[in-house]
Amino acid sequence: MDYTHLGRTGLSVSRAVLGTMNFGPQTSEADSHAIMDRAHDLGVNFFDTANVYGWQKGEGVTEQIIGRWFAGGGGRREKTVLATKLYGDMSDWPNGGKLSALNIRRALDESLTRLQTDHIDLYQFHHVDRETPWEEIWQAMEVAVQQGKVLYAGSSNFAGWHIAQAQEAAKARHFTGLVSEQSIYNLIVRDVERETLPAARAYGLGMIPWSPLNGGLLGGVVRKADQGVRRLEGRAAEYVAEHREQLERYEALADDLGHAPGELALAWLLHQPGVTGPITGPRTMEQLESAVAAVDIRLDDDARGRLDEIFPGHRTAPEDYAW
Repeated sequence: MDYTHLGRTGLSVSRAVLGTMNFGPQTSEADSHAIMDRAHDLGVNFFDTANVYGWQKGEGVTEQIIGRWFAGGGGRREKTVLATKLYGDMSDWPNGGKLSALNIRRALDESLTRLQTDHIDLYQFHHVDRETPWEEIWQAMEVAVQQGKVLYAGSSNFAGWHIAQAQEAAKARHFTGLVSEQSIYNLIVRDVERETLPAARAYGLGMIPWSPLNGGLLGGVVRKADQGVRRLEGRAAEYVAEHREQLERYEALADDLGHAPGELALAWLLHQPGVTGPITGPRTMEQLESAVAAVDIRLDDDARGRLDEIFPGHRTAPEDYAW
């Protein structure tokens, strides 16, 4: 396993990030525990979750599954850089979501209880709160840090100017502010290259891409559909119908390079400046093994250039719109 620092911090994290969104809804608790054990065996130390995962309001199902795994001992918590998130509504009562000082305090304590730990390594804002001032957010986070309940703060789904706002407000308070940003980023969806990724790099935030296979479209979807392994429905079916030639070129390139399509997509992200590591949410052990294998793939300039030809990005970012 390769490791890197999370943004400008001294925190070492694995370049494969274990996402846990499927734990509970798609993957049984026993299988989830086995996947986490195997992740440690493979050197993965960076686990990501959120209080809303499990999709049963107020219950925090996925955090509970992780908490019971930590309770099994064996140094599991000590070996894990634990990231969770808040923002989504956890109740139907006022102040049950978003980033007010009140909800930050309540949501944090509730996550700590479910996760059976005394601190969160990376506490992330799942979405920007357009109604709460940064002075309030940072004051609440400063208290959490002083109490030892949180070590670092991160963001998710922020625009570049949101990152700038947050960091300038933190700077005025002599506070560390954000150290990471989670955004959708993959070969198909490259919008963060315009301003979010440049802003993150300028402020020393590590980029943690989510949906690195864009819902499986970069995982060999054409071949799987043709072989009857995957049934195409809804948006996936519409995208394949419209972009089939592009996806076929991509899958052919993966064959030419000797990599599985999904592993190639992950490897490409790992070669992008500013990227800490992509989040993969495995439902099975096989999917975890594939994600970890991507860390060892090295792509030369020619391979990256051929990928850019198939999926053009934003080469003139962050002034892409102006040229």
